[in-house]
Amino acid sequence: MDAPSGQNHAQARTLRAEPPVAWITVAGLSGLQATSRCDTRPTNRTGGPLALKHPKARTRRAADLAIAPHFSLETTELPRHRLPDGEMPPDVAYQIVHDELMLDGNARLNVATFVSTWMEPQAERLMAECFDKNMIDKDEYPQTAEIEVRCVNILADLWHAPDTEEATGCSTTGSSEAAMLGGLALKRRWQKRRAAEGKPTDRPNLVMGINVQVCWEKFANYWDVEMRLVPMEGDRFTLSADEAVARCDENTIGVVAILGSTFDGAYEPVKEICDALDAFEEQSGLDIPVHVDGASGAMIAPFLDPDLEWDFRLPRVASINTSGHKYGLVYPGVGWIVWRDAKALPEDLIFWVNYLGDNMPTFALNFSRPGAQVVAQYYNFLRLGHDGFRSVQGYARQVATRLSGLVEELGPFELLTRGDELPVFAFSLKSTIDNFTVFDVSNALRERGWQVPAYTFPENRTDLAAMRVVVRRGFTHDMADMLVADLQRQLPRLERQPEPVHDEAAGGAFGH
Repeated sequence: MDAPSGQNHAQARTLRAEPPVAWITVAGLSGLQATSRCDTRPTNRTGGPLALKHPKARTRRAADLAIAPHFSLETTELPRHRLPDGEMPPDVAYQIVHDELMLDGNARLNVATFVSTWMEPQAERLMAECFDKNMIDKDEYPQTAEIEVRCVNILADLWHAPDTEEATGCSTTGSSEAAMLGGLALKRRWQKRRAAEGKPTDRPNLVMGINVQVCWEKFANYWDVEMRLVPMEGDRFTLSADEAVARCDENTIGVVAILGSTFDGAYEPVKEICDALDAFEEQSGLDIPVHVDGASGAMIAPFLDPDLEWDFRLPRVASINTSGHKYGLVYPGVGWIVWRDAKALPEDLIFWVNYLGDNMPTFALNFSRPGAQVVAQYYNFLRLGHDGFRSVQGYARQVATRLSGLVEELGPFELLTRGDELPVFAFSLKSTIDNFTVFDVSNALRERGWQVPAYTFPENRTDLAAMRVVVRRGFTHDMADMLVADLQRQLPRLERQPEPVHDEAAGGAFGH
């Protein structure tokens, strides 16, 4: 699900008042200088501008960009929020944009995101060759379409679908879209069954843990489905079988089980949930399907936990989504959804589109999108195979478990998870530490370029503030040692603080 990391519904951020502005000078190409007026403070608590342009959003406003004479370019001011009147040399345009992007963080030092930040040069070259290919135009690019079908078959086989030759699924822009498509299929199947029984279809609900990614809140909001959220309790940070069944009734369209929580990297007990729903059906007669949100774990468990039953080996699992751009090891822009069989995807959700001479099926929330990421996914499947994926994901888990142990040995921290499921672990401060917070630690690490998120847990554990480290391909034991060394470098200063400096509101809080 893209996370990275994304935002959890329980941690939506509010906006602040207008920021002050200041003049800044930016060096340009070959001595070219630009002076502009822009905000000096971030536009939301996460430290960056909101992605959605909206009148109520605090989008950064800057004055026109003043450019000094450069060869044939006359002295002029460039508007930042409307098209300029004329052209400029490509090198000048490149340098202006390039220099502004230097303010972004170093992606390799970002241990907040689940999204891939490294691919092999050969994969990058293939993606460059496919930047201009429209994934929806299957008549014009039939081999790219064939590659998409092969990827669906590979995933169906990996997840033990009953008939991989007739696998039903598709690529998406990310695991969030894939999850929504899975939810739509659950809702439509429930509606058809209820209508056939002559029962009302106006009160659908979906059961899930409060630790779900924000895409599920969007799904519930956009398609009028009640979210039945199971809160955290004590040391239970994920959905349990008993809590899931307790919230099911005749209006439940399904239960969402997460294979790898974004809060702490833990797997939810998919088999236990399915077994409990089996017993519930025997008692009530209600057949409630399970959707597995495997945004991260569906590309970890098949290689590192092959005996774990979480996929289509469980008859109650109707659909699975994953993110190709997380542990599928592809740059951002691809997700996957696979259904158990064609019956799990109602045909009236499929659109048959006559496009450029070909009548083709499509089930998506958008239409045109690039084919490069799908091609890159197939490259990874060919390049790595079972052994390669096992090696890459296994190395990530080794780094995560070793790093979590080193963090624990530092003294002030206690682990919530150890990185032995997803290569992800969460840790908090010991209860005896009262003069600095995890938000202080996160801000201190930013001074060295690290992005390590600090956040509070949702209902009913809002008292718990934690940090999280995501180990991805490209994050090595050496980088883990550097992170620990920087923690050691910052701790003495933090321990000398008389009282906390940053809290969730002031410390660049992170959202799932």
